[in-house]
Amino acid sequence: MRILVMGATGMLGRALMESSAWRCDAVLGAGSRDADLRDADAVASLVERTTPQWIILTAAWTDVDGCEGDPAKAMAVNCEGALNVARAAKQFGSKLLFVSTDYVFDGQGVAPYETDHTIAPLNVYGRSKAEAEAALSAILPEACIVRTSWLFGLGGKSFPETILRTAEAGKKLNVVNDQRGRPTYTRDLAEVIAKLVRSNATGTFHAANSGECTWFELAQELVQVAGLRASVAPTTSATFLRPAQRPAYSVLSLRGLNNLGIEPRPWQQAVAAFVAERSASAPAVAVTRDSAATSLAGRTA
Repeated sequence: MRILVMGATGMLGRALMESSAWRCDAVLGAGSRDADLRDADAVASLVERTTPQWIILTAAWTDVDGCEGDPAKAMAVNCEGALNVARAAKQFGSKLLFVSTDYVFDGQGVAPYETDHTIAPLNVYGRSKAEAEAALSAILPEACIVRTSWLFGLGGKSFPETILRTAEAGKKLNVVNDQRGRPTYTRDLAEVIAKLVRSNATGTFHAANSGECTWFELAQELVQVAGLRASVAPTTSATFLRPAQRPAYSVLSLRGLNNLGIEPRPWQQAVAAFVAERSASAPAVAVTRDSAATSLAGRTA
């Protein structure tokens, strides 16, 4: 099978390119230098040139607060850009897997969100992805949409990386404890995506590691697993104001994956794997002491 990963230089894209789950498949990677999503002709040319059977679209503008400040750019990249890919896929006979987000929901739920739950994004980033999902499905009814949450891994900005760097610097951590979701390790998500592609999956799926936690609980686990002695204290979203509103509850139901026999490992195991991978791949970090406190809230996919 011939697969094109659009967004191959990003955190998830890199994990997809490196995944062993592809076996003998030919996996090609493309970044923004190969084709800007906003340029329909460039996207079409890339797809025509590479002739993929599947396109995996991970490329997006994921700076949630940045999107809030520039809605036009957010829609141009995350929505119109995705539609350019969908049109090219339809034109050249490729199947499409689109990576979306838990932020399409309003966070008012009390039970894990099923794939057919009402869409009601709180911020521009979530709206750009929600509108992309709807319009993309109209172009390619057989497309596969994968919503994920609280993504982390090597090779990019993520909440766990920020936590560990701050803890290694000896700073106190104040982390929000009133937002709950499912962390997702890029290595594990890449494996799930490979399984969906290889099974020719269609429709919408939620993909994350199993279990749930708050950002504070995730930070505690990271610091403990890494063997750091940094202080981690809970705080509230109200004390850590940001341009874009975040959902208080964004736990995604994994029922669709489970029905296919896909059982993602618990987030705690994923955290341990990430910490080990990070330790093995990074040079020694000099630890300094600083009395300043750092308040943190998470990013998304």
